[in-house]
Amino acid sequence: MSSSPAVLLIGGLTHSNKEWEALSSKYKLLEFRKGTRAEFLENCKSGKYNSVRGCYRSNMSVSVTGPFNQELIAALPDSWKFIAHNGAGYDNVDVDACSARKIAVSSTPVAVDDATADIGIFLMLGALRQAHVPLVALREGRWKGNSKIGHDPRGKVLGILGMGGIGRAMAHRARSFGMEIIYHNRRRLDPSLEGGAKYVSFDELLAQSDVFSLNLALNAQTRHIISAAELAKTKPGVVIVNTARGALINEADLVSALESGHVSAVGLDVYENEPEIHPGLVKNEKAFLLPHLGTSTIETQRDMELLVLKNLEAAVDRGEMLTLVNEQKGLDWAPKQANF
Repeated sequence: MSSSPAVLLIGGLTHSNKEWEALSSKYKLLEFRKGTRAEFLENCKSGKYNSVRGCYRSNMSVSVTGPFNQELIAALPDSWKFIAHNGAGYDNVDVDACSARKIAVSSTPVAVDDATADIGIFLMLGALRQAHVPLVALREGRWKGNSKIGHDPRGKVLGILGMGGIGRAMAHRARSFGMEIIYHNRRRLDPSLEGGAKYVSFDELLAQSDVFSLNLALNAQTRHIISAAELAKTKPGVVIVNTARGALINEADLVSALESGHVSAVGLDVYENEPEIHPGLVKNEKAFLLPHLGTSTIETQRDMELLVLKNLEAAVDRGEMLTLVNEQKGLDWAPKQANF
């Protein structure tokens, strides 16, 4: 169908190849599963993508094209109006550059909520119970090793910075452990979404949290939102949990606070310069660490891929998106909200 709109797959699919192929009934399917940034830019320049209306891309596809920064966005043809991104975080997409060209961007916030919150609770419990030492000792044949006694979550205050879908899912799980929930957002949630959580200022969140969980997006405004000054405002003995993006925290400052004892433990799934991890975290027995496993389940990965395809389909067919990124909501040219 030469007159059909074209859509481009960038990078690979694992769980939804059949659904992607089914779209050939109404779209011209193009693929750039492997290659280099130079090859991709040459394809844009040569006119190979001149009929593309939108694309599927992911955080993993950075290894193929590099980030969707201003240089790459500027190279996209005029026909390209939609970027359906696989990932709750989209810091490798320059949304401002996209908005300047009226290119709409979607992400996958809903599909990742449960799996990421599960990992957050796992990290919180591991940090509270100082689980790293006995886990290592057990595998080395030293039974509990030099284990330290830990803490219960019951009665503790969980402070959530970023009460979106993941933050609310984390709060829902934490309530079953008898925790009190406080949170801070740019704006207070509708009370119907709070579930009994208390809205507080940023400084109050820092001062009152026994466990401090980061559940917000990384952008220019939130990079290093937690540094030495903010850590100094936290309770002595606070536990820090991060399942969002590593660069929300100044990692060197976190290591200093951990080594001083002001931060009693951390549970981290993300790192400032991953896959590199600050050596002060790796060697610290009070650091309970995972290698960015937040959404690493078969069910969640499939749900994410399908949501991206649904966003792409709604965009090309009807000029709508299910999960438009927050920065573009309300812009006069932005796609309408599609229904799930």
